[in-house]
Amino acid sequence: MHARTTTISADPNRIDAGIADVRDNVMSAVSGMDGYVGLSMLCDPDSGRSIVTTAWENEAAMAATREAVLRMREQATKQFGAEKPEVREWEIAAMHRLHPAGDDSCARVTWSRVDPASIDKVLDVFRTDLIPRMDEMPGFCSLSLMLDRQTGDNSLTAVYADRRAMEASRQRAMYIRDEFRRALHMSATDVAEFDVVLHHLRVPELV
Repeated sequence: MHARTTTISADPNRIDAGIADVRDNVMSAVSGMDGYVGLSMLCDPDSGRSIVTTAWENEAAMAATREAVLRMREQATKQFGAEKPEVREWEIAAMHRLHPAGDDSCARVTWSRVDPASIDKVLDVFRTDLIPRMDEMPGFCSLSLMLDRQTGDNSLTAVYADRRAMEASRQRAMYIRDEFRRALHMSATDVAEFDVVLHHLRVPELV
């Protein structure tokens, strides 16, 4: 499985218009493309930072859509009142879903970098250590890991049932995250929290 993320620094006053465009236009258009697996959208209503993720059956299917989505991306960016977005392509290396996301769900995304030679070890620790510990957290829904095997860049997303559950998990999650990084010599690049405004990813369990 592979995914493309489009990160937009939106005008907070234009968030609703941007969400409507992604929901009504982008999602309906990409859903008819070969290899499409689903779409999700995260938004921080205060800063305007928004991330649209589309998932694909394989790298070839994702690559085949690059040109087709350019115009939709430009239109969505205008609706958000934003400048040029950041686009990244990833391998969906792992997905664990304890409960499905709902309309009140929130997500914490952690971006890190690791030596590409250590990626297999990262995946092993994710499956054997991180998932069982996250499953114990009240309100936990799902955990996914996307990575770039060439650079070692990776994106870890933990979804919770609602903002209260995410906030209650913050201290414990920070401890686990820091322990995970130290053990794997990962360097942190960013952490952010979002509302899950669209949750239509159909990526199966990948652990």
